[in-house]
Amino acid sequence: MADRIPDKSDSNLYAVYSEYASDHDGEYTFTVGAPVKAQVAVPGGMVRKLIVAGKYAVITTQKGPFPKVIPEAWLEIFKLEDEGKLKRSYRTDFELYDERALDPQSGQIDIYVGLK
Repeated sequence: MADRIPDKSDSNLYAVYSEYASDHDGEYTFTVGAPVKAQVAVPGGMVRKLIVAGKYAVITTQKGPFPKVIPEAWLEIFKLEDEGKLKRSYRTDFELYDERALDPQSGQIDIYVGLK
C-alpha cells in the first residue's frame, strides 16, 4: 500500500491514532500512512490525516518482534497514565516506523503520545 502513496516526503511509515471518542478504552480512528507534501492530491480510497501540533512524550519500544514489543510499550503508557505520570490529550498519537523498523522480528519504533 505504501507504494501507492504519491510524492512521499520520506520513507518512514506512521500509524496515527485520532478522533478519540474518550480515552484508550473508547473508540478511535487508526490510520497507517506516509508523510506527503501538503499540496498532493489524495488518491481515491485514501485519506489525509494531520498530526496535531503540540507536546508529545516519546516512548521507544524495546528492540524485538513487533507483536511483543509494541503492545508492551502501550501497556507501559497506560500504566504511566494510570499512575498520573502521563497526562494524555487524546487528540493525536502516532507510531513512527523508520529504518529501525525494517525487520519486524527485531525492530524498534517510537510512540509519540499527545500530552495536555
